Amino acid sequence: MSTEPIDLSREDNNVGSLVDRAAKWIFFSCALVTVLTTLAIIVVLLDGAIDFFAEVSVVEYLTGTTWNPRDATDPSYGVLPLVWGTLVVTIGSALIALPVGTLTAIYLSEYADERVRRTVKPTLEILAGIPTIVYGFFALSFITPIIQYFYADVGTFNVLSGAIVVGIMIIPMVSSISEDAMSSVPDSLRNAAYGLGATKFEVSTQVVLPASLSGILAAYILAISRAIGETMAVTLAVGMLPQITMSPFAEMQTMTAYMVEIGTGDASVGSIGYMSLFAIGLTLFVMTFLMNVGSMWIRSRYREEYQ
Repeated sequence: MSTEPIDLSREDNNVGSLVDRAAKWIFFSCALVTVLTTLAIIVVLLDGAIDFFAEVSVVEYLTGTTWNPRDATDPSYGVLPLVWGTLVVTIGSALIALPVGTLTAIYLSEYADERVRRTVKPTLEILAGIPTIVYGFFALSFITPIIQYFYADVGTFNVLSGAIVVGIMIIPMVSSISEDAMSSVPDSLRNAAYGLGATKFEVSTQVVLPASLSGILAAYILAISRAIGETMAVTLAVGMLPQITMSPFAEMQTMTAYMVEIGTGDASVGSIGYMSLFAIGLTLFVMTFLMNVGSMWIRSRYREEYQ
């Protein structure tokens, strides 16, 4: 009596095919959730912003230099003071974080030995995990008193303190991404430069830095986008006075700080003041979106490919 052998390989192939299909749909669903979430955010912002701009002129909103929605007799909805406060904090933080982060990345990539790198890089990344409200209290209790020691007329809230603390916050992003970009440069380029008699400093600044430029520029833009969207630290450090001034010691208000003020305030749902929250949110979304698009363009435009 003969028996036919069981083809186990066919059954294994069928099971493997089912697992692959299931995994494909699970991964697709996860990707779809992120896309739908982004679209939902855009729809919510547009819906509220349309209601706001039905009451307020777009020209007035984009060109007005006074933001005072609480004035019952003559409210003003010029967004420029909020944009100015946001840009001043962002530029100030970038002047601190970009050079410090880049130099830190060069040290970790080119100068530090493995033991130092294993210690310093995780320590830097701990800064990224500290809650932003803690940074805000740090600015109030440590940075601002130091500024007041040298300039006695500086108030509790000032844009310089906010720029410094946000700069400290985004240093880990600049240094970590830039260091990864520099570490990806092939050693053959370094060795070729050393073979021509270059010093370590020359190799770092004239070979490694240009070769990793796309990743470094992308790190810059992502860090600046992070600074633009910072909320709690600037709310505590910079203050809530929307104004256009050149003084770094003055109190200002950023776009995110205003959104916190309205979101936690007594503005009634459906009022023009409440709807301004969506207009500000949409403006902030467009600014960060353009920054991220620029980051992707720079990364693709200046990417170096090595065989």
